[in-house]
Amino acid sequence: MKAILAAHNAVSGFVTTWWTPLFVGLFAAIVVYTLWPRNKRTFEDAAKMPLHED
Repeated sequence: MKAILAAHNAVSGFVTTWWTPLFVGLFAAIVVYTLWPRNKRTFEDAAKMPLHED
């Protein structure tokens, strides 16, 4: 049982130390990319795509 708890603590420490900041940074990068003014036209065109008739 102690080995399982030790492994759990090691994995929990790794996730807290590395994965959480990594995913927060990734999320922030996606938000910045999405809201960047240069990309506005691309996203507007993509939003209108379902409305185009063939």
